[in-house]
Amino acid sequence: MEDKLKQRLAELPDKAGVYFFKNAGGEIVYIGKARSLKDRVRSYFLTPADLKVTNIMAETADIDFILTGSEKEAAFLENNFVQRYQPKFNLRLKDDKSFPYLKLTVGEKYPGITLTRKVEDDGARYFGPFSPASQARKTIHLLNKYFGMRGCQEDIPGKRRRACLEHDLKLCSAPCVGSIGEAEYRENVTNALLFLEGRTDQLLRALKQKMAEASGRLDYEQAAHWRDLIRTIEQLKERPQLISVGLEDTDIFGLARDKDRLALYVFFMRRGKVRDAEEMVAREPEEAPVEAALARILDGFYGQSEDLPDKILLPRPIASSPALADQISRKKGSIVRISVPQRGRDRKLVEMAVRNAERLLKKTRPEHAALSELAGILGLDRPPGRIEGFDISNTGGEESVGSVVVFEHGEPSRNEYRKYKIKSVAGPNDVASLQEVVGRRYARALREGRRLPDLILVDGGKGQLHAAEAELRKLGLTGLPVVSLAKREEVVFTPAEKEGLRLDRTAPALKLLQHIRDEAHRFAVTYHRQRRKKKSFAS
Repeated sequence: MEDKLKQRLAELPDKAGVYFFKNAGGEIVYIGKARSLKDRVRSYFLTPADLKVTNIMAETADIDFILTGSEKEAAFLENNFVQRYQPKFNLRLKDDKSFPYLKLTVGEKYPGITLTRKVEDDGARYFGPFSPASQARKTIHLLNKYFGMRGCQEDIPGKRRRACLEHDLKLCSAPCVGSIGEAEYRENVTNALLFLEGRTDQLLRALKQKMAEASGRLDYEQAAHWRDLIRTIEQLKERPQLISVGLEDTDIFGLARDKDRLALYVFFMRRGKVRDAEEMVAREPEEAPVEAALARILDGFYGQSEDLPDKILLPRPIASSPALADQISRKKGSIVRISVPQRGRDRKLVEMAVRNAERLLKKTRPEHAALSELAGILGLDRPPGRIEGFDISNTGGEESVGSVVVFEHGEPSRNEYRKYKIKSVAGPNDVASLQEVVGRRYARALREGRRLPDLILVDGGKGQLHAAEAELRKLGLTGLPVVSLAKREEVVFTPAEKEGLRLDRTAPALKLLQHIRDEAHRFAVTYHRQRRKKKSFAS
């Protein structure tokens, strides 16, 4: 286990991003952000300074990460993922308290500016999120002082006879007592919007001139005041890409290719927040156009998915975009748009997904050596070109599901993944559930003349192995190689090795089996969570 973690550490780049510590079952136990992933994660391997770090490392079996454009982007993404996965060691950010936004009530006669932590579809304009929260308060102060924006909930016109203290402090133009007309106030609102939208060059020039003048008068306190305001404005220029105030549902795809290997990385933005991501590597003929391969992958991806977006962002155009958009729209029951952004925030999101697809290619190098080693260990005639992995997932026997993942030449073939709802087993019986899924899988394969795998891998110990063997015997498939991989001890059980094989922890063959087992587990858990969420909504 330690060797695997050190290998993961060596793969981490010196770039900003979010890192994930996972246990042996693939469950995320801790999420963090970093300006340098390599430096931050390396600190966990030093002599731990506190009990929390010791406990995290005791449960960590694997490390994964997502690249972002900056440390600030990483902070927003960390917040989203912690709320989504609720890791046991993340004590902060678990509640639904999000980063603050600014709300400009443009629909009112005299719009006001306030701080909020919730974006709603109420006709107001929202800006943010802000990190830290003090930056949001400084921005409101700027708008109060330089644009005369009100920050209160006062009725206009109201019963107030004289302006409040904010007006005396020159932090409000006091429309509540008629100190400013509607036209002039609206002009101030327009200028404030330019500022909030990031068009701040003219304002910055004026502030820098004021700072220089104050410094020339030796009024260093006032100069420092202007300096702080300038810094706040410049910080506002760094707009977060992974959170949107538009509340949209968007899938953002990144693509990378290396000869016959195609890597796809997807960010899932829901209600304006990227709260999940998925990765896949497929094999395509080297001479095949990448656009055609992307079209096929997308067709299979959205053919299986039930969580459909309003918008799909792609890194390059595909000829079937109109037909695919129409197909997804019919399935969703509303219009779904597919586009290839050329500029702006959407383009930056796609570029971020592309960077993660490129690092995915490096992470999933071909496993030919592992396949040859595996054939020798298991006594197979040739390296297993096609391996199918099985897993079961449930919560106390409720919403029990099964998964099958397919690996071709050591790499996942995601279009061939399948999920099963357990029909014949009541209660938490993983062995019987596995037997059902294996039976259904290969009974259908025999009926339809489909290709059988060169090796079957089931998640579990002797019980799961015997269940799979028994079901294969019923179908007359006794010659089909099958093994199981037990968690924790990572023992490989085979029909010939009843006491199990303990492979070297650094062996490529074991690492490949672990990869397949973990992917089957991830796919099963994802489907189980979907079923459980659907049931809770129905209730």
